[in-house]
Amino acid sequence: VQLQASGGGLVQPGGSLRLSCAASRSLFNINTMGWYRQAPGKQRELVADITSAGGTNYSDSVKGRFTISRNNAKNTVDLQMNSLKAEDTAVYYCKINYWFNDYWGQGTLVTVSS
Repeated sequence: VQLQASGGGLVQPGGSLRLSCAASRSLFNINTMGWYRQAPGKQRELVADITSAGGTNYSDSVKGRFTISRNNAKNTVDLQMNSLKAEDTAVYYCKINYWFNDYWGQGTLVTVSS
């Protein structure tokens, strides 16, 4: 299973970006889908995830600013990021749990800077 993440880039503080992640082929019954990030010199951390039933979980640092969504028919997971801050700068990775295995995308860089 390959995942392709897109949508990263340079944005000013207070701006918005939308990340998307798509599986390379049709998958049946993906469990949890999520986004993680890793800032320079820091460990990778969970940003948000969403279950197959639509239940969501967010890190405290992004609550109220980020929204995760998924399309089960298209096997995609998106992350809408609003009110971006400099501390949101990181490489963002999507991950899916599929039949008890975790699969990661290649990462997309988000830079928040004026």
